[in-house]
Amino acid sequence: MDRPHSIGALDVRGARPPQRDERVSPQIVIVTGLSGAGKSHVLHCFEDVGFFCVDNLPPPLIPTFVHLCTQGNGRSSRIGLGIDIRGREFMAQSFATIEQLKQVGYRVEILFLEARDEVLLRRFSESRRPHPLARSRPIIEGIAQEREELQDLRNRADWIIDTSDYTVHELKAMIAQRYLERDRGLAVTLISFGYKYGPPFQADLLFDVRFLNNPNFVEELRPLSGRDPSVASYVLEQPVTAEFLSRVEGLIDFLLPLYEAEGRTYLTIGIGCTGGRHRSVVVVDRLRVDFEKRGMRPIVRHRDLDRPVGG
Repeated sequence: MDRPHSIGALDVRGARPPQRDERVSPQIVIVTGLSGAGKSHVLHCFEDVGFFCVDNLPPPLIPTFVHLCTQGNGRSSRIGLGIDIRGREFMAQSFATIEQLKQVGYRVEILFLEARDEVLLRRFSESRRPHPLARSRPIIEGIAQEREELQDLRNRADWIIDTSDYTVHELKAMIAQRYLERDRGLAVTLISFGYKYGPPFQADLLFDVRFLNNPNFVEELRPLSGRDPSVASYVLEQPVTAEFLSRVEGLIDFLLPLYEAEGRTYLTIGIGCTGGRHRSVVVVDRLRVDFEKRGMRPIVRHRDLDRPVGG
């Protein structure tokens, strides 16, 4: 007869979610998403900021595992759990487990990782590892199926990161900002981007600055970026830019205390132009100065700065 799975001397076959110890309020982050999107690396990032992490723990074992982690002298209040595709039945179990943990009173957050098809194809080619849903067919077909099967989980996510254009260091900085510095007040990220490449999924606020005169149409400015002083002057000297910045800064003044009162610990602001090289870069750098005057240290990322010239 098969023996039940166990952790130590505790039989977890058909285990019910244990009652939460009221002395602790553990934070649980479920890290999931598309195969090849960087789950293993992100879990390492969570470990670096103090989370106790386990990858691919079967969903029925998660409640008991969380219970054990929050008991005794060595208890942990920050837990990271990696979940990947194992079929529809596995995902249904995952949903049920997440709901059980929430009902007991744990703080549960879902972080969903994804990337563009061409990026995933390149990563699988470089690693020479098979896609879990494409062992006997083209990888692109497995990626398409996985996107479809994980759509419900993606819809439930609290935070979505497209890792296509992030370096490993940038990903680590994002995780650290949101989870390591959350006790230091509201953590702000400013992202410039090009609409031709799509808006950043993680942005809480989006501002479109394509109404500003475009340096891309000025021959001597076209090959430069928004980091160049001549491009910055061209954008900032437009009267409409000053009016726009004044209104955005006023909106931020209004929103920040409301977000903090709500208990929010992070805010991501996206500024977009056509190609993400000129106008949005200038505006983000200008907003960074404004936040620094408030005594805040935002993370700044110019997502599309190194792409081909185009606005």
